[in-house]
Amino acid sequence: MMNFRFAVISDPHIAISETIRNVPNRFHLVEVSIPALELVLTHLERLDLDFLLLPGDLTQDGEPENHQWLRQRLEALPFPVYVVPGNHDVPTLFPTDQSIGLKDFPYYYPNFGYHNPQQLYYHCELLPGVQLIGLNSNQFNQEGQQIGYLDEQQLTWLEKTLAEVKDQLVMVMIHHNVIEHLPGQSHHILGRRYMLSNAPALFKLLHKYGVKLIFTGHLHVQDVAYQQGIYEITTGSLVSYPHPYRIIQVQYKGQKQQEIEVKSYRVNGVPGWPNLPEMSRQWLGDRSYPFMMKLLTTPPLNLSVEEAEPLTPLLRNFWADIAGGDAMLDFPEFPPPVRRYFQKFNAVNLEGKPHLVDNQTTLLI
Repeated sequence: MMNFRFAVISDPHIAISETIRNVPNRFHLVEVSIPALELVLTHLERLDLDFLLLPGDLTQDGEPENHQWLRQRLEALPFPVYVVPGNHDVPTLFPTDQSIGLKDFPYYYPNFGYHNPQQLYYHCELLPGVQLIGLNSNQFNQEGQQIGYLDEQQLTWLEKTLAEVKDQLVMVMIHHNVIEHLPGQSHHILGRRYMLSNAPALFKLLHKYGVKLIFTGHLHVQDVAYQQGIYEITTGSLVSYPHPYRIIQVQYKGQKQQEIEVKSYRVNGVPGWPNLPEMSRQWLGDRSYPFMMKLLTTPPLNLSVEEAEPLTPLLRNFWADIAGGDAMLDFPEFPPPVRRYFQKFNAVNLEGKPHLVDNQTTLLI
């Protein structure tokens, strides 16, 4: 058993210049995707990393040329890289003039986990005694709508695989969230689309076979969630505030326990965007109004539009604060029930004391 170190970059949404589209109210800054990634990779290339994980949304919207650019860039790295598809990588079941289809994804990334390109999920040995399982959480219903879901075939394969590696350190990478990272996420209209729709089935399987670590993306927030012995580390988007990435060190503490040291870093500026976090925070705030209105006027708050309107401007930076992780917010001017609701988003433990683990922490598993 040897100690090892790896990095996580999530939701880079790579867009070469000729593919960038001006979509109104777009939250993520694909304009900085390539310079931000280059800055991060320059940092990582100076480190003695064992591998890099990218848990999905590799491209703006599944454009073949963006997948091709990223594949070529990753091939030049001095360490192995492993990827899984996000919803933006395979936005349609079948290929179109603008995007690849779902089954095309493994053919673009044969050297990044997909040793069998006819299968959208994989298992590989990262190091002796360390296993990675990469899952595909993208499915399409009968109406052709994209959903986050694991089909029975994949779950059956997963149980068989977990049984084969149950005595080793197993890490699972999947785009959609398995454990809630926001209060009531799996039931809220704004949060549940980021959850795997059959998350309980996957969680039960992982718990049964002693998996302790899940790596996800999709939500564009820095958060470490915990449930019944399993940690889920979701990493914010490289093209959205606060432009984070992580470096994780694993040290063995005896045969049955590992210490997981999580450190987070941020991209603070790229050409044309010298104060990137400040500018992207402003970008999020400028687009926050309709989402904050929806948060206030839908369950569980159910405020009227008249009640919500004076509160909404005060929530301008709410999502940016959540995205940054370790949020400590209070709105004393809000009505007591509304104030208490927003306090649920704070990074506190069961005793109500600060519990800041989303960006820098050490976990024992």
